[in-house]
Amino acid sequence: MASLPKEPREDPKNQSFWMPGNYVRTVHRTEQSFQACNDIVACFMERAKVEKQYAQQLSQWSSKWKSIVDSRPLYGSLMRAWQCFFTSTERLSALHSSISQSLVAEEGDRVKTWQKETFPKKIFCGFRESYDNSTSFSRAQKPWSKKLIKLEKVRVAYHKCCQKEQTALEKEKQANENSEMSPEKKQKFTDAREKATEAKEKVRMDQYEKVLEDVTSYTPRYMEEMEAIFEQSQEEERKRVSFLKQAFLSIHRHLDITNNESVKAVYSELHHTLMSISEQDDVKWWKNNHGPGMPTDWPKIEEWVPPVKKLNRKKRDQKRKERRPVMIGGVKVRALYDYVGEEGDELSFKAGEVFLKVEEEDDQGWCRGVLSGGKEGFYPANYVEVAE
Repeated sequence: MASLPKEPREDPKNQSFWMPGNYVRTVHRTEQSFQACNDIVACFMERAKVEKQYAQQLSQWSSKWKSIVDSRPLYGSLMRAWQCFFTSTERLSALHSSISQSLVAEEGDRVKTWQKETFPKKIFCGFRESYDNSTSFSRAQKPWSKKLIKLEKVRVAYHKCCQKEQTALEKEKQANENSEMSPEKKQKFTDAREKATEAKEKVRMDQYEKVLEDVTSYTPRYMEEMEAIFEQSQEEERKRVSFLKQAFLSIHRHLDITNNESVKAVYSELHHTLMSISEQDDVKWWKNNHGPGMPTDWPKIEEWVPPVKKLNRKKRDQKRKERRPVMIGGVKVRALYDYVGEEGDELSFKAGEVFLKVEEEDDQGWCRGVLSGGKEGFYPANYVEVAE
């Protein structure tokens, strides 16, 4: 699950999986995979913080400038377009906040749960898978390792014999090239060289080749057992790679906002609002609200409207307890002026409107009446006259 290492130089004894102890790289892969899960969770929890901070910054930016823009002199469709940027930003802020929550609550928890289930531990022995693989590899390799040690011993012995033979050959050659040496002495060097050659061949035939044949004949069985254990480890690793591939794809789906329909909608609506900016509509709005198109009350004679005495409600309520007489049937009155009631128990009417007065004027200058719609309430007495 880590990046693939560079290919090692050809050195079978030091690098090959088949050499004694080199299976530990496969055993340690379990621990490395476990650590990789920790790193993945930490990595994307940090990304979740980035998404959350970005969402907060977007929201802060939107709030700050929204309040500023509201006080600026822009108006009409141009103002709506500018404000749409802040609406869009709030929606994007919510989206990135959702991405942050998904990375933590969904992906982080999912990887942690899977990690706990996939990497059971053995008391005092680390991970159960590492212990089982190490034990199995060691058991399968032990007989072959012993044979290999024995082969190494006879190899060393054979090479010593070869070295002795080489030394004897050099001495024999030097003796033969010495014209002053007697034939008897030269013969001794020849006999020594022949003896060394015979000893070398004996070690080769009786020991080296036999032990090598034993190692070679055992190798297929050794390879079969080691490969079986290795394939079990490979299958576990394949499952891990497959799970993390799906986890990465799920994280990608959260982060890839280019295919998010809500994001497309945000920018589509923003673009539509920007395209809706109309200089004609905006300047027309300004004309009608701040220019010649504004409605104006041109100077004219303004009729006098009598002032309304403030109604003392406490005093009125006390008077009502005295049970003022109510007019039977009421008297028709016509409003002389417009009046808008200030309290819920007051009537509102237009000049010329006819309604009934059902109670005489009190000492505060107020009467009680009933509108044509049936609403009953108080009104200023000097705002009406008796209708003929």
